[in-house]
Amino acid sequence: MKLNLFAACILALALTAVASAQGAASSSETGTHYTEAQVKEMALNAHAPAQYVVIASYYGAQKADYLHQAAEEKKEWERRSQNITGASAKYPRPVDSARNLYEYYMYKASKAETLQAKFSQLAVQNAPAKVE
Repeated sequence: MKLNLFAACILALALTAVASAQGAASSSETGTHYTEAQVKEMALNAHAPAQYVVIASYYGAQKADYLHQAAEEKKEWERRSQNITGASAKYPRPVDSARNLYEYYMYKASKAETLQAKFSQLAVQNAPAKVE
């Protein structure tokens, strides 16, 4: 009995290790991921158009992520709007929290879009002039 339990635990740990290794490999294949601190450092030290393009693409990915999260919260907001009676009518209502999250994600997406446009413009301005 103990041998079967021990074997099951070992098998579970092995499957978990394989799954986490596959997840790490797939995330590294999709491209380089930067932290917010790394992007801020890059923005301070950027001089080449390629650096500005990398920063702009980071903010573009952030914008897409925030828009996706906002869409999910909008669905949740609509779902919670169906029932605003009884216990759900007390403040803060669940519908209010879903709406606030939706508005927050839209604000963050707008901010990321502004930064993406800024760094895209800097990439264009700092591009070398074409000689004909």
